[in-house]
Amino acid sequence: MALNNPIGIIVDSFGVGIREGLRKAKEAGADGVQIYAVSGEMDPDRLTAADRQELRAYIASLGLEVSALCGDLAGHGFQDETANPAKIAKSKQILDLALDLGTNIVTTHIGIVPEDTQSDVYLSMQRACEELGQYAHSKGAFFAIETGPERAEHLKRFLDTMSTKGVSVNFDPANMVMVTGDDPVQGVLSLKDYIVHTHVKDGVRYREIDPILVYGALGLEAMDHAKIAEMASGGSGAAFAEVPLGEGEVPFGAYFRALKEIGYTGYLTIEREVGENPEADIRQAVQYIEQFKR
Repeated sequence: MALNNPIGIIVDSFGVGIREGLRKAKEAGADGVQIYAVSGEMDPDRLTAADRQELRAYIASLGLEVSALCGDLAGHGFQDETANPAKIAKSKQILDLALDLGTNIVTTHIGIVPEDTQSDVYLSMQRACEELGQYAHSKGAFFAIETGPERAEHLKRFLDTMSTKGVSVNFDPANMVMVTGDDPVQGVLSLKDYIVHTHVKDGVRYREIDPILVYGALGLEAMDHAKIAEMASGGSGAAFAEVPLGEGEVPFGAYFRALKEIGYTGYLTIEREVGENPEADIRQAVQYIEQFKR
């Protein structure tokens, strides 16, 4: 098997700011980058048209392109009907920024999709995603839901209720291994019609854990990235841990073959959310993926 997918890196994983992260991504051998675009210097509200043009030109000057933006608004995702109008508006702003920067993909978490398809939370999420999907579709773009909070088959059934594929999938195999115990290879086959972007990270699962304890739920704790990173650091009593690429339970050979089998030609974007030396782990991850391209 010879992969020909481009390799991406989430610049925020370096923890050194956008510009320095872009330079480090290029030095590490990336073809493209994903950037968080919710707050701080990448908040769409702060970036003028001139700012966007300048940033896009700078990224291109490094020989990079943007694989996707991350528009994850955390909290309860789109489970809370009262919060959804503001979150939908913000998500649309992030998608517009993505298009200005040369990508048509925004990845996000939407909250855990309930099993009860008639529950208020399920219907709230469905309405929000339908609106976002129609908006993205009208622009030839995608909001890509990250895998992990629920099993792949259940996410597929939810996506099948949408009128367009403007809401699709950002496939993260490690989230599935660590939290739901789902099989990422079968997950690729189940979600093959929806995958538009992927994350490449690895993990291990030590014991079963309720996904609500990781991703939160309406009426309980909200999703918090810092909390998830702490859980994924694998301390004493941890249910799971994110580990350097190739050291965990994601079967990358079979996983990459499955992506090739379904005709996925998009980015393999490296994400490293924990670790004492993320830059070294990211560089090693690029080399790990490269071995599948020979």
